[in-house]
Amino acid sequence: MNSIIDFFSYLLNSEEIIRTGGLVLITLIVFAENGLFFAFFLPGDYLVFLAGVFCGLKILNVPIALLLACLFLASVLGSLLGYVTGRFFGQKIQNRPDSLFFKKKNIETTRMAFDKYGSQALIVSRFLPVVRTFAPILAGLSKMRFSNFMLYNVLGGAVWIFGLTGGGYYFGERFPWIINYVHYIVIFFLAITTFTVVRGYFSARKQMTNNK
Repeated sequence: MNSIIDFFSYLLNSEEIIRTGGLVLITLIVFAENGLFFAFFLPGDYLVFLAGVFCGLKILNVPIALLLACLFLASVLGSLLGYVTGRFFGQKIQNRPDSLFFKKKNIETTRMAFDKYGSQALIVSRFLPVVRTFAPILAGLSKMRFSNFMLYNVLGGAVWIFGLTGGGYYFGERFPWIINYVHYIVIFFLAITTFTVVRGYFSARKQMTNNK
């Protein structure tokens, strides 16, 4: 049991992932978090931001162009997998009972984002934890035209990765003392994540109550 807990603690520790797993593990986690419904809990925003910071500090010793390319492709291909999953297995996913790695409320929260933003939800959702994972699945489930999906998928991936990772690289290169405040950065992103998830949960509950 302790080994399982340690494993999940490691997956949620962005700084440790970057230091020990390097570019390969970061890329795999970004791919999974963007398209596998059971990977919604993985770090997203602060992982890609810290990857940029550590690249700027040369702790992650890879060219920034390579880092940006790998994370961009991982985000786009991950979402593409989510779209395919939703298109062909969406009904099975919706009918799944709630479990540790799947909550129906996550689909309802994502559906609300689509109701509010339309296809552009695929761009907005990149900055919304949990919704980022389920948005491409719901796009596939609703049979969104593939060309439209790929347009917003690529745009969303570019804005997310080049914004956060590129921004992180800038701060890491220009302000190296930021390394002393990494934990505060993580706490900041965690606070945003928690607020977004909690707010989405109560909004979904309110919406479902009003529809009854």
